[in-house]
Amino acid sequence: MEIDTLPISASMRGKLISTGYISLASLSSISPSQLAQDFRVRESEAVEILKVASVNGRVGNSDGFVAGAQTAWDMLREEEFASRITTSCKEFDHILGGGISCKEVTEIGGVPGIGKTQIGIQLAVNVQIPVDYGGLGGKAIYIDTEGSFMVERALQIAEACVEDLLGKGTAWKEFRASQPKLSAKNLLGDIFYFRVCSYTEQIALVNYLEKFISEHKEVKAVIVDSVTFHFRQDFQDMTLRTRLLGNMALKLMQLPKKFNLAVVLKNQVTTKYSDGSFRLTLALGDSWSHSCTNRVILYWESNERCAYIDKSPCHQSASALSAVTSKGIRSSTSNCSRIKLM
Repeated sequence: MEIDTLPISASMRGKLISTGYISLASLSSISPSQLAQDFRVRESEAVEILKVASVNGRVGNSDGFVAGAQTAWDMLREEEFASRITTSCKEFDHILGGGISCKEVTEIGGVPGIGKTQIGIQLAVNVQIPVDYGGLGGKAIYIDTEGSFMVERALQIAEACVEDLLGKGTAWKEFRASQPKLSAKNLLGDIFYFRVCSYTEQIALVNYLEKFISEHKEVKAVIVDSVTFHFRQDFQDMTLRTRLLGNMALKLMQLPKKFNLAVVLKNQVTTKYSDGSFRLTLALGDSWSHSCTNRVILYWESNERCAYIDKSPCHQSASALSAVTSKGIRSSTSNCSRIKLM
Protein backbone atom coordinates (compact mmCIF):
# COMPACT_ATOMS: atom_id res chain seq x y z
CA MET A 1 0.00 0.00 0.00
CA GLU A 2 1.27 3.46 -0.88
CA ILE A 3 1.57 6.68 1.10
CA ASP A 4 -0.87 8.45 -1.22
CA THR A 5 -3.69 6.20 0.12
CA LEU A 6 -3.28 7.39 3.71
CA PRO A 7 -6.21 9.40 5.12
CA ILE A 8 -4.04 12.45 5.88
CA SER A 9 -3.82 15.86 4.24
CA ALA A 10 -2.42 16.11 0.71
CA SER A 11 0.36 18.43 1.90
CA MET A 12 1.48 15.91 4.53
CA ARG A 13 1.45 13.09 1.97
CA GLY A 14 3.52 15.25 -0.37
CA LYS A 15 6.05 15.96 2.38
CA LEU A 16 6.34 12.28 3.24
CA ILE A 17 7.00 11.33 -0.38
CA SER A 18 9.56 14.10 -0.91
CA THR A 19 11.33 12.98 2.28
CA GLY A 20 11.68 9.48 0.89
CA TYR A 21 8.74 7.66 2.50
CA ILE A 22 6.73 6.41 -0.49
CA SER A 23 5.22 3.19 0.91
CA LEU A 24 3.76 2.05 4.20
CA ALA A 25 6.57 -0.49 4.41
CA SER A 26 9.08 2.37 4.61
CA LEU A 27 7.32 3.62 7.76
CA SER A 28 7.07 0.22 9.44
CA SER A 29 10.45 0.31 11.19
CA ILE A 30 10.92 4.05 11.73
CA SER A 31 10.72 5.57 15.19
CA PRO A 32 8.54 8.61 15.96
CA SER A 33 11.62 10.69 16.85
CA GLN A 34 13.37 9.81 13.58
CA LEU A 35 10.25 10.56 11.54
CA ALA A 36 9.80 13.86 13.39
CA GLN A 37 13.40 14.78 12.58
CA ASP A 38 13.13 13.83 8.90
CA PHE A 39 9.64 15.26 8.49
CA ARG A 40 10.37 18.38 10.61
CA VAL A 41 7.25 18.11 12.74
CA ARG A 42 6.56 17.65 16.43
CA GLU A 43 7.03 14.13 17.76
CA SER A 44 3.35 13.95 18.73
CA GLU A 45 2.41 14.54 15.06
CA ALA A 46 4.87 11.86 13.99
CA VAL A 47 3.24 9.42 16.41
CA GLU A 48 -0.17 10.12 14.89
CA ILE A 49 1.15 9.61 11.34
CA LEU A 50 2.71 6.27 12.30
CA LYS A 51 -0.50 5.22 14.04
CA VAL A 52 -2.57 5.93 10.91
CA ALA A 53 0.01 4.12 8.75
CA SER A 54 -0.04 1.10 11.06
CA VAL A 55 -3.83 0.77 10.98
CA ASN A 56 -4.06 1.16 7.20
CA GLY A 57 -1.16 -1.22 6.66
CA ARG A 58 -2.93 -3.98 8.58
CA VAL A 59 -6.19 -3.39 6.72
CA GLY A 60 -4.51 -3.31 3.31
CA ASN A 61 -2.46 -6.46 3.87
CA SER A 62 -4.93 -8.70 5.68
CA ASP A 63 -5.20 -11.28 2.89
CA GLY A 64 -2.93 -10.04 0.08
CA PHE A 65 -0.06 -12.36 0.89
CA VAL A 66 -2.21 -15.50 1.01
CA ALA A 67 -3.90 -14.60 -2.27
CA GLY A 68 -0.49 -14.29 -3.93
CA ALA A 69 0.74 -17.78 -3.02
CA GLN A 70 2.37 -19.74 -5.88
CA THR A 71 3.91 -23.18 -6.15
CA ALA A 72 7.53 -23.71 -7.16
CA TRP A 73 6.34 -25.83 -10.11
CA ASP A 74 4.24 -22.93 -11.41
CA MET A 75 7.25 -20.65 -11.06
CA LEU A 76 9.40 -23.07 -13.05
CA ARG A 77 6.82 -23.27 -15.83
CA GLU A 78 6.60 -19.49 -15.96
CA GLU A 79 10.37 -19.26 -16.27
CA GLU A 80 10.44 -21.79 -19.11
CA PHE A 81 7.89 -19.80 -21.11
CA ALA A 82 9.04 -16.32 -20.07
CA SER A 83 8.84 -13.69 -22.80
CA ARG A 84 12.11 -12.10 -23.89
CA ILE A 85 13.12 -9.04 -25.88
CA THR A 86 15.85 -9.56 -28.42
CA THR A 87 18.85 -7.22 -28.39
CA SER A 88 19.35 -7.77 -32.16
CA CYS A 89 22.73 -9.34 -31.37
CA LYS A 90 22.66 -13.15 -31.52
CA GLU A 91 25.64 -13.59 -29.17
CA PHE A 92 24.27 -11.10 -26.64
CA ASP A 93 20.88 -12.83 -26.70
CA HIS A 94 22.57 -16.21 -26.22
CA ILE A 95 24.28 -15.36 -22.93
CA LEU A 96 21.00 -13.85 -21.70
CA GLY A 97 19.08 -17.04 -22.45
CA GLY A 98 17.32 -15.57 -25.47
CA GLY A 99 17.23 -11.86 -24.68
CA ILE A 100 16.13 -9.46 -21.94
CA SER A 101 13.63 -11.33 -19.79
CA CYS A 102 10.22 -10.03 -18.79
CA LYS A 103 9.27 -10.36 -15.12
CA GLU A 104 12.85 -9.36 -14.20
CA VAL A 105 14.90 -6.25 -13.59
CA THR A 106 18.06 -6.09 -15.70
CA GLU A 107 20.79 -3.56 -14.97
CA ILE A 108 23.19 -2.56 -17.75
CA GLY A 109 26.23 -0.51 -16.80
CA GLY A 110 29.45 0.66 -18.36
CA VAL A 111 31.73 3.57 -19.20
CA PRO A 112 30.49 6.54 -21.26
CA GLY A 113 30.30 5.82 -24.97
CA ILE A 114 30.13 2.04 -24.61
CA GLY A 115 26.58 1.86 -26.02
CA LYS A 116 24.18 1.87 -23.06
CA THR A 117 21.78 4.34 -24.67
CA GLN A 118 22.02 2.53 -28.00
CA ILE A 119 20.91 -0.70 -26.32
CA GLY A 120 18.09 1.13 -24.58
CA ILE A 121 16.72 2.54 -27.82
CA GLN A 122 17.13 -0.83 -29.53
CA LEU A 123 15.09 -2.53 -26.81
CA ALA A 124 12.40 0.17 -26.96
CA VAL A 125 12.01 -0.63 -30.66
CA ASN A 126 12.42 -4.41 -30.46
CA VAL A 127 9.77 -4.87 -27.78
CA GLN A 128 7.27 -3.82 -30.47
CA ILE A 129 8.19 -6.63 -32.89
CA PRO A 130 4.86 -8.32 -33.73
CA VAL A 131 4.03 -11.68 -32.23
CA ASP A 132 3.91 -13.19 -35.74
CA TYR A 133 7.59 -12.36 -36.05
CA GLY A 134 8.51 -13.83 -32.67
CA GLY A 135 8.23 -10.60 -30.69
CA LEU A 136 6.00 -9.30 -27.93
CA GLY A 137 3.96 -6.75 -29.89
CA GLY A 138 4.21 -4.40 -26.93
CA LYS A 139 5.03 -0.77 -26.20
CA ALA A 140 7.88 0.86 -24.30
CA ILE A 141 8.39 3.52 -21.65
CA TYR A 142 11.70 5.37 -21.96
CA ILE A 143 12.75 7.48 -18.98
CA ASP A 144 15.60 9.83 -19.91
CA THR A 145 17.45 11.41 -16.98
CA GLU A 146 20.54 12.55 -18.89
CA GLY A 147 19.08 13.97 -22.09
CA SER A 148 20.91 11.36 -24.16
CA PHE A 149 17.90 10.02 -26.08
CA MET A 150 18.14 11.03 -29.75
CA VAL A 151 14.91 10.68 -31.70
CA GLU A 152 16.81 10.75 -35.00
CA ARG A 153 18.77 7.70 -33.86
CA ALA A 154 15.55 6.01 -32.74
CA LEU A 155 14.17 6.59 -36.24
CA GLN A 156 17.25 4.94 -37.80
CA ILE A 157 16.91 1.90 -35.56
CA ALA A 158 13.15 1.67 -36.18
CA GLU A 159 13.62 1.82 -39.96
CA ALA A 160 16.30 -0.88 -39.79
CA CYS A 161 14.04 -3.05 -37.64
CA VAL A 162 11.23 -2.83 -40.19
CA GLU A 163 13.62 -3.66 -43.04
CA ASP A 164 15.01 -6.68 -41.16
CA LEU A 165 11.54 -8.00 -40.38
CA LEU A 166 10.02 -7.56 -43.80
CA GLY A 167 13.13 -8.29 -45.81
CA LYS A 168 13.92 -7.02 -49.26
CA GLY A 169 13.14 -10.05 -51.40
CA THR A 170 10.88 -10.14 -54.43
CA ALA A 171 7.74 -10.23 -52.26
CA TRP A 172 8.82 -7.33 -50.04
CA LYS A 173 6.07 -4.96 -51.21
CA GLU A 174 3.39 -7.59 -50.71
CA PHE A 175 4.65 -8.39 -47.20
CA ARG A 176 4.74 -4.71 -46.32
CA ALA A 177 1.21 -4.22 -47.59
CA SER A 178 0.04 -7.05 -45.32
CA GLN A 179 1.57 -5.33 -42.28
CA PRO A 180 0.25 -1.74 -42.38
CA LYS A 181 1.11 -1.12 -38.72
CA LEU A 182 4.72 -2.20 -39.17
CA SER A 183 6.36 1.13 -39.95
CA ALA A 184 9.04 3.28 -38.37
CA LYS A 185 6.45 5.98 -37.67
CA ASN A 186 4.26 3.60 -35.70
CA LEU A 187 7.24 2.16 -33.83
CA LEU A 188 8.24 5.64 -32.66
CA GLY A 189 4.61 6.34 -31.78
CA ASP A 190 4.61 3.46 -29.30
CA ILE A 191 7.59 4.70 -27.29
CA PHE A 192 6.35 6.77 -24.33
CA TYR A 193 9.20 9.19 -23.60
CA PHE A 194 9.64 10.95 -20.24
CA ARG A 195 12.38 13.51 -19.60
CA VAL A 196 13.15 14.00 -15.91
CA CYS A 197 15.47 16.74 -14.68
CA SER A 198 15.83 16.06 -10.94
CA TYR A 199 15.73 13.19 -8.48
CA THR A 200 12.37 14.41 -7.14
CA GLU A 201 10.89 14.23 -10.65
CA GLN A 202 12.40 10.77 -11.06
CA ILE A 203 10.86 9.51 -7.82
CA ALA A 204 7.49 11.04 -8.70
CA LEU A 205 7.54 9.39 -12.12
CA VAL A 206 8.49 5.97 -10.72
CA ASN A 207 5.59 6.30 -8.29
CA TYR A 208 3.30 7.13 -11.23
CA LEU A 209 4.40 4.21 -13.42
CA GLU A 210 2.01 1.66 -11.95
CA LYS A 211 -1.00 3.85 -12.73
CA PHE A 212 0.32 4.68 -16.21
CA ILE A 213 0.96 1.04 -17.08
CA SER A 214 -2.46 0.06 -15.75
CA GLU A 215 -3.92 2.49 -18.31
CA HIS A 216 -1.53 1.34 -21.08
CA LYS A 217 -1.51 -2.42 -20.68
CA GLU A 218 0.47 -2.95 -23.91
CA VAL A 219 3.63 -1.65 -22.22
CA LYS A 220 6.17 -4.49 -22.04
CA ALA A 221 9.40 -2.60 -21.31
CA VAL A 222 10.39 0.18 -18.91
CA ILE A 223 13.84 1.62 -19.64
CA VAL A 224 15.55 4.09 -17.29
CA ASP A 225 18.58 5.84 -18.78
CA SER A 226 20.13 6.25 -16.35
CA VAL A 227 18.86 5.44 -12.89
CA THR A 228 22.08 6.91 -11.48
CA PHE A 229 22.47 10.41 -12.85
CA HIS A 230 20.44 12.57 -10.48
CA PHE A 231 21.51 10.62 -7.40
CA ARG A 232 25.17 11.51 -7.98
CA GLN A 233 24.60 15.25 -8.20
CA ASP A 234 25.03 17.37 -5.06
CA PHE A 235 23.62 14.82 -2.62
CA GLN A 236 24.87 15.77 0.84
CA ASP A 237 22.53 13.60 2.93
CA MET A 238 23.65 10.06 2.12
CA THR A 239 21.12 8.53 4.52
CA LEU A 240 18.32 10.23 2.61
CA ARG A 241 19.84 9.12 -0.69
CA THR A 242 20.00 5.49 0.45
CA ARG A 243 16.38 5.57 1.60
CA LEU A 244 15.18 7.19 -1.63
CA LEU A 245 17.09 4.68 -3.75
CA GLY A 246 15.78 1.77 -1.70
CA ASN A 247 12.17 2.85 -2.01
CA MET A 248 12.56 3.57 -5.73
CA ALA A 249 14.16 0.17 -6.29
CA LEU A 250 11.27 -1.52 -4.48
CA LYS A 251 8.76 0.16 -6.77
CA LEU A 252 10.71 -0.83 -9.89
CA MET A 253 11.11 -4.43 -8.70
CA GLN A 254 7.33 -4.77 -8.28
CA LEU A 255 6.51 -3.82 -11.88
CA PRO A 256 7.85 -6.91 -13.75
CA LYS A 257 5.86 -9.45 -11.73
CA LYS A 258 2.69 -7.42 -11.63
CA PHE A 259 2.57 -6.47 -15.33
CA ASN A 260 4.73 -9.17 -16.96
CA LEU A 261 7.20 -6.68 -18.40
CA ALA A 262 10.94 -6.04 -18.48
CA VAL A 263 12.57 -3.27 -16.46
CA VAL A 264 15.97 -2.22 -17.80
CA LEU A 265 18.07 0.13 -15.68
CA LYS A 266 21.19 1.85 -17.02
CA ASN A 267 23.96 2.56 -14.55
CA GLN A 268 27.15 4.60 -14.65
CA VAL A 269 30.58 3.66 -13.37
CA THR A 270 32.68 5.00 -10.53
CA THR A 271 36.05 4.19 -8.98
CA LYS A 272 36.41 1.95 -5.95
CA TYR A 273 39.53 1.44 -3.84
CA SER A 274 40.19 -2.24 -3.26
CA ASP A 275 43.30 -4.30 -2.48
CA GLY A 276 45.59 -1.31 -2.66
CA SER A 277 44.40 0.05 -6.01
CA PHE A 278 41.52 1.82 -7.69
CA ARG A 279 39.24 -0.01 -10.11
CA LEU A 280 36.08 0.79 -12.03
CA THR A 281 32.80 -0.47 -10.65
CA LEU A 282 29.13 0.32 -11.16
CA ALA A 283 27.82 3.30 -9.22
CA LEU A 284 25.44 3.48 -6.23
CA GLY A 285 27.31 0.96 -4.09
CA ASP A 286 27.03 -2.72 -3.27
CA SER A 287 23.58 -2.48 -1.70
CA TRP A 288 22.11 -1.22 -4.98
CA SER A 289 23.25 -4.39 -6.77
CA HIS A 290 20.50 -6.28 -4.91
CA SER A 291 17.88 -4.18 -6.71
CA CYS A 292 18.26 -6.05 -10.00
CA THR A 293 17.79 -9.67 -11.05
CA ASN A 294 20.47 -9.57 -13.73
CA ARG A 295 23.49 -7.29 -13.99
CA VAL A 296 25.32 -6.81 -17.29
CA ILE A 297 28.55 -4.86 -17.54
CA LEU A 298 29.64 -3.39 -20.87
CA TYR A 299 33.36 -2.86 -21.48
CA TRP A 300 35.95 -2.42 -24.21
CA GLU A 301 38.38 -5.13 -25.24
CA SER A 302 40.71 -4.55 -28.21
CA ASN A 303 38.33 -1.99 -29.71
CA GLU A 304 35.46 -4.46 -29.43
CA ARG A 305 32.34 -3.87 -27.36
CA CYS A 306 31.81 -6.69 -24.87
CA ALA A 307 28.82 -7.51 -22.66
CA TYR A 308 29.55 -9.50 -19.50
CA ILE A 309 26.99 -11.11 -17.21
CA ASP A 310 28.20 -10.14 -13.77
CA LYS A 311 25.17 -11.37 -11.84
CA SER A 312 22.25 -13.64 -12.66
CA PRO A 313 20.32 -16.31 -10.75
CA CYS A 314 19.99 -18.61 -13.78
CA HIS A 315 22.71 -17.70 -16.31
CA GLN A 316 26.38 -18.54 -15.98
CA SER A 317 28.90 -15.74 -15.96
CA ALA A 318 29.70 -15.18 -19.64
CA SER A 319 30.60 -12.50 -22.15
CA ALA A 320 29.80 -11.81 -25.78
CA LEU A 321 30.88 -9.35 -28.44
CA SER A 322 28.47 -6.88 -30.00
CA ALA A 323 28.68 -3.89 -32.31
CA VAL A 324 26.92 -0.54 -32.68
CA THR A 325 26.15 -0.03 -36.35
CA SER A 326 24.10 2.42 -38.39
CA LYS A 327 21.19 -0.03 -37.99
CA GLY A 328 21.57 -0.34 -34.21
CA ILE A 329 22.93 -3.16 -32.06
CA ARG A 330 24.18 -6.07 -34.14
CA SER A 331 26.56 -9.02 -33.90
CA SER A 332 30.24 -8.17 -34.05
CA THR A 333 31.99 -8.79 -37.36
CA SER A 334 34.51 -10.94 -35.50
CA ASN A 335 31.54 -13.21 -34.65
CA CYS A 336 33.02 -14.75 -31.51
CA SER A 337 32.12 -14.96 -27.83
CA ARG A 338 33.93 -16.08 -24.74
CA ILE A 339 32.64 -18.02 -21.76
CA LYS A 340 33.96 -17.17 -18.32
CA LEU A 341 33.06 -19.65 -15.62
CA MET A 342 32.97 -18.35 -12.06
